[in-house]
Amino acid sequence: MVPMRIASVFVDGRPVLVGLRDGSLIDLTAMEPRLGTNVGALVAQSDGVERAAGLLEAGRPVTGEVVYRPVVPRPGKLLCLGLNDVDHAAEAGLPVPNFPEIFSRVASSLIGHCVPMLRPPGYECLDYEAELAVVIGRRGRRIPEAEALDHVAGYAVFNDGTIRSAQLRTSQWTLGKNFHGTGALGPHLVTPDELPPGASGLRITTRVGDELLQDGDTGRMVFGVAQTIALLSEAVELEPGDVIAMGTPSGIGHARSPRRYLKPGEVCQVAIERIGELESPIEDDQTASAAE
Repeated sequence: MVPMRIASVFVDGRPVLVGLRDGSLIDLTAMEPRLGTNVGALVAQSDGVERAAGLLEAGRPVTGEVVYRPVVPRPGKLLCLGLNDVDHAAEAGLPVPNFPEIFSRVASSLIGHCVPMLRPPGYECLDYEAELAVVIGRRGRRIPEAEALDHVAGYAVFNDGTIRSAQLRTSQWTLGKNFHGTGALGPHLVTPDELPPGASGLRITTRVGDELLQDGDTGRMVFGVAQTIALLSEAVELEPGDVIAMGTPSGIGHARSPRRYLKPGEVCQVAIERIGELESPIEDDQTASAAE
Protein backbone atom coordinates (compact mmCIF):
# COMPACT_ATOMS: atom_id res chain seq x y z
CA MET A 1 0.00 0.00 0.00
CA VAL A 2 1.27 3.49 -0.86
CA PRO A 3 1.68 5.73 2.23
CA MET A 4 -1.09 8.31 2.34
CA ARG A 5 -3.06 10.62 4.58
CA ILE A 6 -6.69 10.91 3.54
CA ALA A 7 -9.68 12.75 4.99
CA SER A 8 -13.43 13.19 4.57
CA VAL A 9 -14.49 16.85 4.46
CA PHE A 10 -17.14 19.25 3.29
CA VAL A 11 -15.97 21.99 0.91
CA ASP A 12 -18.57 24.76 0.78
CA GLY A 13 -21.06 22.14 1.95
CA ARG A 14 -20.09 19.58 -0.71
CA PRO A 15 -18.77 16.19 0.52
CA VAL A 16 -15.24 15.63 -0.77
CA LEU A 17 -12.54 13.02 -0.38
CA VAL A 18 -9.17 14.73 0.06
CA GLY A 19 -5.55 13.67 0.32
CA LEU A 20 -2.85 15.56 2.17
CA ARG A 21 0.13 16.78 0.10
CA ASP A 22 2.75 19.11 1.57
CA GLY A 23 0.21 20.46 4.04
CA SER A 24 -2.48 21.11 1.42
CA LEU A 25 -5.75 19.23 0.95
CA ILE A 26 -6.08 17.85 -2.59
CA ASP A 27 -9.56 17.22 -4.02
CA LEU A 28 -9.48 13.56 -5.05
CA THR A 29 -13.22 13.34 -5.73
CA ALA A 30 -12.99 15.94 -8.49
CA MET A 31 -10.18 14.02 -10.18
CA GLU A 32 -11.89 10.64 -10.04
CA PRO A 33 -15.53 10.68 -8.84
CA ARG A 34 -15.57 6.87 -8.64
CA LEU A 35 -13.33 7.09 -5.59
CA GLY A 36 -16.31 8.44 -3.68
CA THR A 37 -16.70 11.37 -1.34
CA ASN A 38 -15.35 9.93 1.91
CA VAL A 39 -12.79 7.52 3.35
CA GLY A 40 -15.38 4.80 3.99
CA ALA A 41 -16.31 4.68 0.31
CA LEU A 42 -12.65 4.70 -0.69
CA VAL A 43 -11.52 1.76 1.46
CA ALA A 44 -14.51 -0.28 0.29
CA GLN A 45 -12.76 -0.41 -3.12
CA SER A 46 -9.99 -3.00 -3.16
CA ASP A 47 -7.62 -0.71 -5.07
CA GLY A 48 -9.06 2.62 -3.94
CA VAL A 49 -6.12 3.83 -1.87
CA GLU A 50 -3.62 2.95 -4.60
CA ARG A 51 -5.68 4.79 -7.23
CA ALA A 52 -5.99 7.81 -4.97
CA ALA A 53 -2.23 7.83 -4.37
CA GLY A 54 -1.62 7.89 -8.11
CA LEU A 55 -3.68 11.07 -8.42
CA LEU A 56 -2.30 12.99 -5.47
CA GLU A 57 0.69 14.67 -7.13
CA ALA A 58 -1.32 15.97 -10.07
CA GLY A 59 -4.25 17.29 -8.01
CA ARG A 60 -5.06 20.85 -7.07
CA PRO A 61 -5.64 22.10 -3.52
CA VAL A 62 -9.25 22.62 -2.55
CA THR A 63 -10.62 26.14 -2.46
CA GLY A 64 -13.52 27.19 -0.30
CA GLU A 65 -14.62 26.64 3.27
CA VAL A 66 -13.44 23.26 4.61
CA VAL A 67 -15.26 21.47 7.43
CA TYR A 68 -13.88 18.14 8.59
CA ARG A 69 -16.22 15.18 8.81
CA PRO A 70 -15.51 12.07 10.88
CA VAL A 71 -12.77 10.32 8.89
CA VAL A 72 -15.27 7.50 8.27
CA PRO A 73 -18.58 9.41 8.43
CA ARG A 74 -20.92 6.44 8.86
CA PRO A 75 -19.02 3.27 9.77
CA GLY A 76 -21.05 0.09 9.48
CA LYS A 77 -19.69 -0.88 12.90
CA LEU A 78 -17.77 1.14 15.46
CA LEU A 79 -16.58 -1.31 18.12
CA CYS A 80 -14.83 0.10 21.18
CA LEU A 81 -12.61 -1.54 23.78
CA GLY A 82 -12.95 -0.65 27.44
CA LEU A 83 -10.17 -0.98 30.04
CA ASN A 84 -7.66 -1.87 27.32
CA ASP A 85 -4.75 -0.19 29.06
CA VAL A 86 -3.05 -1.55 32.17
CA ASP A 87 -2.78 1.85 33.87
CA HIS A 88 -6.34 2.89 32.99
CA ALA A 89 -7.75 -0.33 34.47
CA ALA A 90 -5.79 0.41 37.67
CA GLU A 91 -7.10 3.99 37.97
CA ALA A 92 -10.65 2.69 37.47
CA GLY A 93 -10.13 0.17 40.28
CA LEU A 94 -11.03 -2.68 37.96
CA PRO A 95 -9.15 -5.83 36.97
CA VAL A 96 -7.30 -6.04 33.68
CA PRO A 97 -9.74 -7.90 31.38
CA ASN A 98 -9.02 -11.45 30.24
CA PHE A 99 -11.04 -10.81 27.08
CA PRO A 100 -11.76 -7.48 25.36
CA GLU A 101 -14.57 -5.45 26.98
CA ILE A 102 -16.60 -4.40 23.93
CA PHE A 103 -19.26 -1.74 23.47
CA SER A 104 -20.54 0.05 20.36
CA ARG A 105 -20.91 3.64 19.25
CA VAL A 106 -23.48 4.84 16.73
CA ALA A 107 -22.63 6.99 13.72
CA SER A 108 -24.80 9.91 14.87
CA SER A 109 -22.52 10.41 17.89
CA LEU A 110 -19.49 11.14 15.68
CA ILE A 111 -17.96 14.51 14.77
CA GLY A 112 -14.93 15.62 12.79
CA HIS A 113 -11.74 17.53 13.58
CA CYS A 114 -12.37 21.07 14.87
CA VAL A 115 -16.13 20.47 15.03
CA PRO A 116 -17.61 21.31 18.47
CA MET A 117 -17.97 18.48 20.98
CA LEU A 118 -21.35 19.00 22.63
CA ARG A 119 -22.08 18.91 26.35
CA PRO A 120 -25.75 17.89 26.66
CA PRO A 121 -28.22 19.89 28.77
CA GLY A 122 -28.33 18.79 32.38
CA TYR A 123 -24.95 17.02 32.31
CA GLU A 124 -21.68 18.54 33.52
CA CYS A 125 -19.60 15.36 33.41
CA LEU A 126 -18.31 15.35 29.81
CA ASP A 127 -15.05 13.41 29.95
CA TYR A 128 -12.25 12.88 27.43
CA GLU A 129 -10.62 9.63 26.30
CA ALA A 130 -7.71 9.63 23.84
CA GLU A 131 -7.74 6.49 21.69
CA LEU A 132 -6.17 4.87 18.65
CA ALA A 133 -8.78 4.16 15.94
CA VAL A 134 -8.30 1.30 13.48
CA VAL A 135 -10.09 1.45 10.11
CA ILE A 136 -10.74 -1.91 8.47
CA GLY A 137 -9.94 -2.19 4.76
CA ARG A 138 -10.58 -5.88 3.99
CA ARG A 139 -13.57 -8.05 4.81
CA GLY A 140 -12.98 -11.08 7.00
CA ARG A 141 -14.29 -13.62 9.51
CA ARG A 142 -12.20 -15.78 11.82
CA ILE A 143 -9.10 -13.87 10.79
CA PRO A 144 -5.85 -15.45 12.05
CA GLU A 145 -3.86 -13.09 14.24
CA ALA A 146 -0.84 -13.48 11.96
CA GLU A 147 -2.90 -12.11 9.04
CA ALA A 148 -4.94 -9.52 10.95
CA LEU A 149 -2.88 -6.43 10.11
CA ASP A 150 -3.39 -7.15 6.40
CA HIS A 151 -7.03 -6.20 7.01
CA VAL A 152 -6.18 -2.69 8.27
CA ALA A 153 -6.65 0.23 5.87
CA GLY A 154 -5.16 2.72 8.30
CA TYR A 155 -5.28 4.50 11.62
CA ALA A 156 -6.78 7.71 12.99
CA VAL A 157 -7.22 9.53 16.30
CA PHE A 158 -10.38 9.12 18.37
CA ASN A 159 -11.67 11.08 21.37
CA ASP A 160 -14.28 8.88 23.03
CA GLY A 161 -16.16 11.73 24.72
CA THR A 162 -18.19 10.20 27.54
CA ILE A 163 -21.04 11.39 29.75
CA ARG A 164 -19.88 9.69 32.94
CA SER A 165 -23.09 9.89 34.99
CA ALA A 166 -25.05 8.24 32.16
CA GLN A 167 -22.33 5.63 31.60
CA LEU A 168 -22.21 4.61 35.25
CA ARG A 169 -25.95 4.34 35.86
CA THR A 170 -25.83 0.70 34.79
CA SER A 171 -23.29 -2.00 34.01
CA GLN A 172 -23.93 -1.37 30.29
CA TRP A 173 -21.92 1.61 29.00
CA THR A 174 -23.66 2.19 25.67
CA LEU A 175 -25.86 5.19 26.51
CA GLY A 176 -23.13 7.26 28.16
CA LYS A 177 -20.87 6.62 25.16
CA ASN A 178 -23.36 7.70 22.50
CA PHE A 179 -24.61 11.18 23.29
CA HIS A 180 -24.96 13.26 20.13
CA GLY A 181 -21.79 14.98 18.95
CA THR A 182 -19.41 13.54 21.56
CA GLY A 183 -17.14 11.18 19.57
CA ALA A 184 -14.43 12.95 17.57
CA LEU A 185 -12.78 10.85 14.82
CA GLY A 186 -9.99 12.12 12.55
CA PRO A 187 -8.44 14.23 11.32
CA HIS A 188 -6.95 11.89 8.69
CA LEU A 189 -6.64 8.22 7.89
CA VAL A 190 -2.93 7.39 8.01
CA THR A 191 -2.03 4.27 6.03
CA PRO A 192 -0.06 1.54 7.84
CA ASP A 193 3.12 2.01 5.81
CA GLU A 194 3.92 5.16 7.78
CA LEU A 195 3.71 3.44 11.19
CA PRO A 196 5.11 0.57 13.24
CA PRO A 197 3.13 -2.71 13.02
CA GLY A 198 -0.21 -2.32 14.75
CA ALA A 199 0.64 1.34 15.46
CA SER A 200 2.33 0.11 18.64
CA GLY A 201 4.75 2.13 20.75
CA LEU A 202 3.36 5.58 19.89
CA ARG A 203 2.85 8.34 22.43
CA ILE A 204 -0.80 9.27 22.97
CA THR A 205 -1.82 12.44 24.83
CA THR A 206 -4.73 14.65 25.81
CA ARG A 207 -4.26 18.36 26.45
CA VAL A 208 -6.53 21.27 27.28
CA GLY A 209 -4.47 24.40 26.75
CA ASP A 210 -1.20 23.93 28.64
CA GLU A 211 -2.69 21.21 30.84
CA LEU A 212 -1.42 17.70 30.01
CA LEU A 213 -4.18 15.34 31.13
CA GLN A 214 -3.23 12.01 29.53
CA ASP A 215 0.22 10.80 28.52
CA GLY A 216 0.32 7.16 27.46
CA ASP A 217 1.74 4.74 24.94
CA THR A 218 -0.11 2.51 22.49
CA GLY A 219 2.32 -0.24 23.48
CA ARG A 220 0.57 -0.42 26.88
CA MET A 221 -2.63 -1.84 25.41
CA VAL A 222 -3.76 -5.13 26.94
CA PHE A 223 -4.94 -6.39 23.55
CA GLY A 224 -3.01 -5.14 20.53
CA VAL A 225 -4.54 -4.42 17.16
CA ALA A 226 -3.82 -7.81 15.57
CA GLN A 227 -5.09 -9.79 18.56
CA THR A 228 -8.20 -7.63 18.80
CA ILE A 229 -9.07 -8.12 15.13
CA ALA A 230 -8.60 -11.87 15.48
CA LEU A 231 -10.81 -12.05 18.58
CA LEU A 232 -13.58 -9.79 17.25
CA SER A 233 -13.74 -11.61 13.93
CA GLU A 234 -14.52 -14.84 15.76
CA ALA A 235 -17.96 -13.32 16.37
CA VAL A 236 -18.59 -10.71 13.67
CA GLU A 237 -17.66 -10.24 10.06
CA LEU A 238 -15.42 -7.21 9.80
CA GLU A 239 -16.11 -5.10 6.72
CA PRO A 240 -14.30 -2.26 4.93
CA GLY A 241 -15.00 1.01 6.72
CA ASP A 242 -15.61 -0.56 10.12
CA VAL A 243 -13.78 1.18 12.95
CA ILE A 244 -12.27 -0.27 16.12
CA ALA A 245 -11.42 2.15 18.97
CA MET A 246 -8.64 0.61 21.00
CA GLY A 247 -9.21 2.12 24.46
CA THR A 248 -7.71 4.95 26.46
CA PRO A 249 -4.66 5.37 28.69
CA SER A 250 -4.84 6.57 32.30
CA GLY A 251 -5.60 10.17 33.23
CA ILE A 252 -9.32 10.44 32.50
CA GLY A 253 -11.10 13.30 34.22
CA HIS A 254 -13.42 11.08 36.25
CA ALA A 255 -10.46 9.37 37.97
CA ARG A 256 -8.78 12.62 39.02
CA SER A 257 -9.09 14.30 42.40
CA PRO A 258 -10.79 16.66 42.07
CA ARG A 259 -12.58 15.34 39.00
CA ARG A 260 -11.74 17.21 35.81
CA TYR A 261 -14.47 17.38 33.17
CA LEU A 262 -14.52 19.34 29.91
CA LYS A 263 -16.20 22.76 29.98
CA PRO A 264 -17.60 25.04 27.26
CA GLY A 265 -14.95 27.41 25.94
CA GLU A 266 -12.14 24.86 26.26
CA VAL A 267 -10.43 23.10 23.36
CA CYS A 268 -9.55 19.44 23.91
CA GLN A 269 -6.55 18.24 21.89
CA VAL A 270 -5.94 14.52 21.47
CA ALA A 271 -2.77 13.50 19.68
CA ILE A 272 -1.03 10.30 18.67
CA GLU A 273 2.59 10.42 17.60
CA ARG A 274 3.02 10.12 13.81
CA ILE A 275 -0.76 9.95 13.27
CA GLY A 276 -2.01 13.43 14.07
CA GLU A 277 -3.76 15.82 16.42
CA LEU A 278 -7.52 16.01 16.78
CA GLU A 279 -9.06 19.21 18.17
CA SER A 280 -12.49 19.53 19.71
CA PRO A 281 -13.81 22.88 20.95
CA ILE A 282 -16.29 22.27 23.75
CA GLU A 283 -19.75 23.82 23.54
CA ASP A 284 -23.08 23.37 25.26
CA ASP A 285 -25.62 21.58 23.08
CA GLN A 286 -28.32 24.17 22.56
CA THR A 287 -30.31 22.23 20.00
CA ALA A 288 -34.01 22.69 20.62
CA SER A 289 -36.21 19.67 21.22
CA ALA A 290 -37.60 18.17 18.02
CA ALA A 291 -41.18 19.16 17.28
CA GLU A 292 -43.72 16.39 17.59
